[in-house]
Amino acid sequence: MKLIPLHYATRNLGRSPPRLALSVGGALLVALLLMAGAGFAQGMDQALQASGHERNVLLLGAGSEESLERSEIPRSVAESVGASAAGVGSWDGRLLASPEIHVALPLGEATANDADAEAESRTGIIRGITPMAFLLHPQVRLSAGRAPDSGSNEVIIGASAARAAGLDPTAVSGALEEREPSRRDARPPAITVDGRSMRIVGLFQAPGTVLDGEIWMPIDDLLVLTKRETVSGVIVGLAPGASPSDIDLFAQRRIDLELSAIHEPAYYAAQSAFYRPVRILVLVSAALVAAGALIGGLNTLYAAFATRIRELAMLQVLGFSRAAVVISMMQESLIASLSGALVAVVIAMLFVDGIAVRFSMGVFGIRIDDRVIALGILSGIVVGIVGAIAPAVRCLSTPLPSALKSD
Repeated sequence: MKLIPLHYATRNLGRSPPRLALSVGGALLVALLLMAGAGFAQGMDQALQASGHERNVLLLGAGSEESLERSEIPRSVAESVGASAAGVGSWDGRLLASPEIHVALPLGEATANDADAEAESRTGIIRGITPMAFLLHPQVRLSAGRAPDSGSNEVIIGASAARAAGLDPTAVSGALEEREPSRRDARPPAITVDGRSMRIVGLFQAPGTVLDGEIWMPIDDLLVLTKRETVSGVIVGLAPGASPSDIDLFAQRRIDLELSAIHEPAYYAAQSAFYRPVRILVLVSAALVAAGALIGGLNTLYAAFATRIRELAMLQVLGFSRAAVVISMMQESLIASLSGALVAVVIAMLFVDGIAVRFSMGVFGIRIDDRVIALGILSGIVVGIVGAIAPAVRCLSTPLPSALKSD
């Protein structure tokens, strides 16, 4: 079969720049919307899956296994599990058991006046910690500053939490590094938590996890701030050779405490399953909007080919088969749609990847990885192929004598 030269398709693309722009733009919107939706789902799932540590077990209140925020247990559980449970690890002579509070509180800018602070109030996840928390959450790395001191209204903030609160992590890190002993008068960055001004004394990073979207403060300060006497849970680090069943056995024996032991990765896997409908809803919404853009792009391609019935009939008169004409039409359509998809990939990688999205468990970043990029390119291929089918049927189904006489 004799094929029409490729340069014929490429030359035809420049015959109508407005139509070319519409075709490329339609494919661009389809690919960009699909990649944004897939990146949202991918980012949420990866953040939740990466947040749990294999050597950690959560002790929560019975009946609150699905939400750390709703759980309430006595703080003394940390001492009890260390004294009674087998399999609890230790470091430098101290047991790896840390009581923690996990609560959502309103945030605001410490420098804003009351009216602005109320208008710009955001909700953030606050975690009350002990110094042991840094050992039990090795994903967290303090990149600037220091750990907060108890009783000093000090916090450390994750990079994603800083962005979600309207702060630039780079600026926060720079401000913390400039506070040298010779510059004690330098004003540290601050934020309000539940209406109370807190100094930011450290910036930490836990990339790819929901921990990166949290604000940490000493547990005693958070107990006072929230006027509570109980903690949300106790994080227990397992000793080498121990298993989560050792801590589960302790929880079952201490029926007076009404505890439930959950392996930390299993807890976050359950959270990922809980949020699956949200991810599906986002994907469906993106697909529906992309379908609207696809229909607009198909109309443009259909109009572009429908006005060339005589030209396509002449190609058949010159000896090219209908299959060769269809292939040429698909080449033209694919060049336009793939160009739009590639531009969408560049935009997604530069401007969409890493965008912080807040949800009830904190903050995660949209992830534009290889699979999401492949989806964007695949959408461009589908748009190109589907966009050429309808006009091909319309143009090639017309008898040659009638097609040659058409305007």
